[in-house]
Amino acid sequence: MCKTEYAVCGSPHLLEGSLSAFLPSLNLAPRLSIPNPWIRSYSFEGKEEWEVNPLYCNTVREIYPYSNSNRLLNIVDMAIFDFLIGNMDRHHYEMFTKFGDDGFLLHLDNARGFGRHSHDEISILAPLSQCCVIKRTTWLRLQLLAEPEYLLSEVMRESLLQDPLAPVLTEPHLLALDRRLQLILDAVGKCIDTFGEATVVANDTTQPQSPAVHRAKLDT
Repeated sequence: MCKTEYAVCGSPHLLEGSLSAFLPSLNLAPRLSIPNPWIRSYSFEGKEEWEVNPLYCNTVREIYPYSNSNRLLNIVDMAIFDFLIGNMDRHHYEMFTKFGDDGFLLHLDNARGFGRHSHDEISILAPLSQCCVIKRTTWLRLQLLAEPEYLLSEVMRESLLQDPLAPVLTEPHLLALDRRLQLILDAVGKCIDTFGEATVVANDTTQPQSPAVHRAKLDT
């Protein structure tokens, strides 16, 4: 049945949808579900602290394990990924317990991704813009994907053509990746201009020490 409140009608014959991949059972691969420090407010009654306090990252840095591991850098990576796909719904993240505090984050539940290709939700980048840190390997890879010969949209287009479900993304969504990538580069560039590259761009194996200065000036 086709109703305006249910997007189940092809246009004219293609239907948008999503796929889910199941993780191993908890018995085989135990994992933790951890609230995202930058969880979004899901009501009109109030705002989360990060939404009103530009110095919020200084508070996060005092909390274990963000205080003495690479977890904060991994959170920034996750925010960059979510911004590229337009996912505003990262209320939790998961980790396999076997790898400890420095284990990778599972980007689980991306169903809100690739929605409005015309809208770039800058608030998703709050971990990056408020903490002003990024892995060196991430920074270099993002710069590479902005080069004409390695353009992110082109790389994604070529990769997805091999998928049995091709086309996976529409052309506007692919082009949105390039636009959003430039916004990420601009955000990192603003941090570097403010604090210096040595402070902002971190070696992946060490936790960077950002100055506890007035980060509010980033918003000016």
